[in-house]
Amino acid sequence: MTFFREMMAGRLPSPPIAATLGFDWVSVEPGKVVFEITPAEYHYNPIGSVHGGVYATVCDSACACAVHSMLPAGSYYTSLDLAIRFVRPVTAGTGKRTLSCEGTVTHLGSRTAIAQAHLTDAGGKLYAHATSSCMIFRPGG
Repeated sequence: MTFFREMMAGRLPSPPIAATLGFDWVSVEPGKVVFEITPAEYHYNPIGSVHGGVYATVCDSACACAVHSMLPAGSYYTSLDLAIRFVRPVTAGTGKRTLSCEGTVTHLGSRTAIAQAHLTDAGGKLYAHATSSCMIFRPGG
């Protein structure tokens, strides 16, 4: 938690992928992380909508950081998988309102964790849903 709070306060740099894709921290608490992203044309695929990889990356980040927020100092993790469902398209027009991606932990074990993410607009309309499992590495383990 200290690590994330320091990033949110600007005393530690955010991960480079956040700057690359233009998403930012909103909140973090144990087991729950929220990011925001404003869709823009630089996120587009060749058919004129936000690339699914952008959805996937924000959802993966929310899931993984939610898991990370529950680990003691010195522990780390890696994503084992990510399953994502694209519910509706996102365009720069959608971006007139920032999208929010909330990641929450649904299971935290000694070696694995499961988390989910919801990408929604300000009105709560769902754009994507993801689930992820992570392998956990604990100090001395």
